[in-house]
Amino acid sequence: MKIVEQIKQPIKQEMECFEDKFKESMISKVPLLNRITHYIVRRKGKQMRPMFVFLVAKMVSNGNFNERTYRGASVIELIHTATLVHDDVVDDSNRRRGFFSLNALWKNKIAVLVGDYLLSKGLLLSIDNDDFDLLKLISIAVREMSEGELLQIEKARKLDITEDVYFDIIRQKTATLIAACTGIGAASVGAKQDEIDVMRQFGELIGIAFQIKDDLFDYTNDKIGKPTGIDIKEQKMTLPLIYALNNCSEKDKKWLINSVKNHNKDKKRVKEVIAFVKQHGGIAYTTSKMKYYQTRALEILNTYPDSPYKDSLIQMVNYVIERKK
Repeated sequence: MKIVEQIKQPIKQEMECFEDKFKESMISKVPLLNRITHYIVRRKGKQMRPMFVFLVAKMVSNGNFNERTYRGASVIELIHTATLVHDDVVDDSNRRRGFFSLNALWKNKIAVLVGDYLLSKGLLLSIDNDDFDLLKLISIAVREMSEGELLQIEKARKLDITEDVYFDIIRQKTATLIAACTGIGAASVGAKQDEIDVMRQFGELIGIAFQIKDDLFDYTNDKIGKPTGIDIKEQKMTLPLIYALNNCSEKDKKWLINSVKNHNKDKKRVKEVIAFVKQHGGIAYTTSKMKYYQTRALEILNTYPDSPYKDSLIQMVNYVIERKK
């Protein structure tokens, strides 16, 4: 059995039920919108976000579950999908998960409007049901995701990212959404504020480990569906590169910065940069950091009594850093 299917096992029924509820949450009176949202539902990914919501809700409440939990997962998916649709327009990207993006099929104007529609549907789903606590958690995530993206754009221009700034960026860009999932999971079943905060921290730790793993893929030769060196081509300062820059001579530092700034389209030069980063311990250091965040996330889970939900979350944490793509 595939690892993701195994993780899903204790919440299999809830996940099936969620699919129907999620489809329902997108229905519109406009036929064009329904065609597009049908396309979105058909090409969904692994659905890690609703899995986090459901597993945390079940773990903190000893298996209890309610409509609020389903709504929380739907709000996360609606708003997350809206941000992805807008991202594809911003990045001028024609593909998403191997399928054509909405802007590739329906052009930018329609894609932006669909993103706006999904965002409003997510907001209204919470407001109509007085789920203001859940709405606050997801709204914080959307604000931080936007700030993280803009911070990364600002820093990419100068290539002056320190390790602290790098962690600020990935905490906001990636980890905050997973923190919203785990926080909403706990809040949806009436957990106290202290526990919601701990679960948000748990999600943030996993999110940081997840992004570090993604950054490591750029320096590996595995067939991961993403060409290696792509972050360098896009002038993204990731942890392996930051570490190498901070631990080399001034001369090498100038060569590295010049390579990333002015020669990032030169395949041979990109390969040289990757080799340099490996030789200067960038990969080993980054891997140790990723494992540090994994360990901290597992320590939080260890404070909970054993249950199938806890077991699945442990598998999820390990899967995040052991995945091959």
